[in-house]
Amino acid sequence: YSSAVQKFSQTLQSFQFDFIGDTLTDDEINIAESFKEFAELLQEVELERSMMVQNASDLLIKPLENFRKEQIGFTKERKKKFEKDGEKFYSMLDRHLHLSSKKKESQLQEADLHVDKERHNFFESSLEYVYQIQEVQESKKFSIVEPVLAFLHSLFTYNNLTVELTQDFLPYKQQLQLSLQNTRNHFSSTREELEDLKKRMKEAPLTCKLPGQPTIEGYLYTQEKWALGISWVKYYCQYEKEAKTLRMTPMDQKPGAKQGTLDLTLKSCVRRKTDSIDKRFCFDIETNERSGTITLQALSEANRRLWMEAMDGKEPIYHSPITKQEEMELNEVGFKFVRKCINAVETKGITTEGVYRTVGSNIQVQKLLNAFFDPKCPGDVDLQSSDWDIKTITSSLKFYLRNLSEPVMTYRLHKELVSAAKSENLDYRLGAIHALVYKLPDKNREMLELLIRHLVNICEHSRENLMSPSNMGVIFGPTLMRAQEDTVAAMMNIKFQNIVVEMLIEHFAKIYSGPPEDSTAPPVPPPRVTARRHKPITISKRPLRERPVFFGASVGESEGE
Repeated sequence: YSSAVQKFSQTLQSFQFDFIGDTLTDDEINIAESFKEFAELLQEVELERSMMVQNASDLLIKPLENFRKEQIGFTKERKKKFEKDGEKFYSMLDRHLHLSSKKKESQLQEADLHVDKERHNFFESSLEYVYQIQEVQESKKFSIVEPVLAFLHSLFTYNNLTVELTQDFLPYKQQLQLSLQNTRNHFSSTREELEDLKKRMKEAPLTCKLPGQPTIEGYLYTQEKWALGISWVKYYCQYEKEAKTLRMTPMDQKPGAKQGTLDLTLKSCVRRKTDSIDKRFCFDIETNERSGTITLQALSEANRRLWMEAMDGKEPIYHSPITKQEEMELNEVGFKFVRKCINAVETKGITTEGVYRTVGSNIQVQKLLNAFFDPKCPGDVDLQSSDWDIKTITSSLKFYLRNLSEPVMTYRLHKELVSAAKSENLDYRLGAIHALVYKLPDKNREMLELLIRHLVNICEHSRENLMSPSNMGVIFGPTLMRAQEDTVAAMMNIKFQNIVVEMLIEHFAKIYSGPPEDSTAPPVPPPRVTARRHKPITISKRPLRERPVFFGASVGESEGE
């Protein structure tokens, strides 16, 4: 048993967590350091006495094995399916692209249906595989730590000789559990956003445009003429619409070939008539760098439309079938709505358990919003009426804020706010957020102050409603802040959005007492000065208690002493 504990301690000491993203939250730092803390405790226990481990199988081994089998094993299965579907799709696509356009229309339509079916299967496998990897990496933070934490707790509790150690351990355990719960809450809010993103990508997988990224990118085949005939070469192409630049990277590079990446500037783009070439989905482009036309083949008709839309080709612009929900504005009616909601919540629901966390009926929420924002009589709704319960009012307020054409804390300041929340220097973190609040437009800053003051009032009743600043950060982080682009990377920053809102609540009096002395730029930590940083919670570095030394005393003497 002693040997097993020592080996386990060494494993914990050397274990390294992998975290997605470039920065850890304070809670994640606690979690990352927790195994080293556990290792120190185990060594301390071994110095005092060897113990029999009870419940080790139920509390530790089985959950870890289940996690490995159910989560990691499932991810491996997803990977196999992804690779199998990918191989199947690309082999079918290669065969499909060699079909002659002179075949019967029915044969071509049937072939198209098969390719579309395989493309759908491959795309779904890709999304599921990437989603599963992200879910395992995120859930690992608490799914692995919690069994070990439970094992340690049982280890100390059931041993009569470690009562003092257990007393020392309990505060650390509570703090770590708080970090685990906060991380779990961040995970839950991020997961909801990711599921929504995945759903939207499934509905319109080819219409995503990311700021700062190529207008469109993907595989194209280009017709190349040689002395002995014509061949079609596969390229990975990236087109930037504003600069009209097309980058073509050859994928079927032959040994000894000198051809590398081509950088071209587009002059024109024209759809190729089907009867003019023995290939489907083709279009011609002209560039400044090459004389004559370059014939390109897309992967499908829909794919060709997208390329031609991006290149301003002579093809009707392809619109996404998705209709964007009507956006709301930060106007006088909006302010009136927010004030009425806040007044109603603080009047009749401030002590309601789980206020803002509990979700109202979608039908009732839409009914309230339609009534309040009715153009004929806007704002003519009495929220103090018994017709509207607290859940409906809070859900309507969150819905309004999340559907603003631009979030309250603006797209412009989003990166700076997230960057400030990522800082290890706690003073800089607060100072930067303080300064950035006063960079908001006047009406945005007014709305933010109105909301944060309300959330402070809610948190002052946390004994009754069980809503802490951290809980409110999880709820209002994605509501008051959001990135302009919908990417998994942006979703992974939601936890830092939550931290921004949490800090606004905790430091409301300081931030809204007035702008910082120099609000033109966030404060920079002075050089060669030890910054105030977040220190991970610890138990192993506590001062050890003096313990009595026994020299073979009898049971009675030991009990008396």
